[in-house]
Amino acid sequence: MNEPRLRVSEIRTQGRGPYSLTVAAGECVSLRGPSGSGKSLLLRAIADLDPHEGEAYLDGQPCSQMPAPQWRRKVALLPVESQWWLDTVGEHFPPAPCPWLAPLGFSEAALGWQVGRLSSGEKQRLALARALMNRPRALLLDEPTASLDEASIAALEAVVADYRESEQAAVLWVSHSREQAARVAARHFQLQADGLQEGSP
Repeated sequence: MNEPRLRVSEIRTQGRGPYSLTVAAGECVSLRGPSGSGKSLLLRAIADLDPHEGEAYLDGQPCSQMPAPQWRRKVALLPVESQWWLDTVGEHFPPAPCPWLAPLGFSEAALGWQVGRLSSGEKQRLALARALMNRPRALLLDEPTASLDEASIAALEAVVADYRESEQAAVLWVSHSREQAARVAARHFQLQADGLQEGSP
């Protein structure tokens, strides 16, 4: 049996867990649970942003054996509120054409925009484009469409699906919407305080 692209083994964070799951190359797995149940904490632990016990593996390589910046480029977290630390959008992107701008509803001119003028939804879509520029092998998406209208939701879902299939990326998608989970993911987990339960969306 092939090693899963992303494997989470017995991760505990802030008194919750242990959490274990696998996501195969090219697969999207949904994660749902009540507000405050720890979904974001789990994603942050997998991304090695918070202290935790247990281990995450990418293509069999443990997170603990990889420099943190390298891990976070390969296992990209898109948080609910993306971080922007420079004045213009383009300063956050590498000096190369970004093929995801147009599919997400932007022209190249968006790279010249001031970050301060961006809406929450624009930040979310541009943060996805920025993350994809690193060609991550796994995507951790924390309610990535929470601030979007229906057209933008459809566009973002399509971009993630295309990237997942073309790059054979593993996608772990936190969504508050049962309908969205059913659309985007093949397997579904409910997060509980002491573990994950696989089931229906």
